[in-house]
Amino acid sequence: MHSNNKPSITKDQITRELKNLGLIAGHTVMLHSSVKKVGWVAEGPKTIIESILDIITPKGTLVMFASWDENSYGFNEWPKERQEEYLRSNICYNPEQSKADSKQMSILAEILRTWPGAYRSRHPFSYVAVGKKAKWITDNHPWQYRDGKDSPLDKLCQLKGSVLLIGAPLSTVSLLHHAEYHANVPNKRIDRYKMPVLIGDKSEWMEFEEYDTTRGIVDWPRDYFEEIVQGYMKNGHGSLAKIGSADSYLLDAVSLRNYGLKWMEKHFDK
Repeated sequence: MHSNNKPSITKDQITRELKNLGLIAGHTVMLHSSVKKVGWVAEGPKTIIESILDIITPKGTLVMFASWDENSYGFNEWPKERQEEYLRSNICYNPEQSKADSKQMSILAEILRTWPGAYRSRHPFSYVAVGKKAKWITDNHPWQYRDGKDSPLDKLCQLKGSVLLIGAPLSTVSLLHHAEYHANVPNKRIDRYKMPVLIGDKSEWMEFEEYDTTRGIVDWPRDYFEEIVQGYMKNGHGSLAKIGSADSYLLDAVSLRNYGLKWMEKHFDK
């Protein structure tokens, strides 16, 4: 027992519950997770990664959104002193060395980034992957419209993969950014920003453009990602189970993207 008198969550339990949720060998799966929702995991958070990789086997692939912990998003709105310190430090995104944004994503994103055989994409809002298709999924991540054509999310759909949420809010399903890219909606909001990226052996401030993944492509009174996933589940899609103490979901990537795209076109066509 852990010191808080709650039972520890073992690897055998996690593996069993993931299989009950529907995870199988050869699966390509994108993970979103809140480790604290699972409970106290024996042998640490890496046990969750180990269980997933054991089930999907080397023929499968595990993907996570990693981002970058020192990214300069919103730089122009920072206090002047912080801007100057950032510039003096000569920080830049290096796919091989820059840490994942564990605070915003999950500690598991940084664990997966450093996993033996892991690959990471070149865009500072990066993805990491381990498994058979890891290199292909992360290769040539588009600099512009990073969640669009030939993005890791597009490739997840091409592989007929799934989205796995373990304790993570429904609003965190990044795949729906791919639906936003494809949705035929008027006046989609566009976001532009700059970040320093290691190109060759030099740091370059690159300009990026994409549909707005922070505020959403349109104004909407509620969190529309959560609303979409709830509607998708109510229509009989996906599976739900507990992993430890965490509500967890396994969702088909293609059907979820298509459902989200149609939902957006129906509700945002104004």
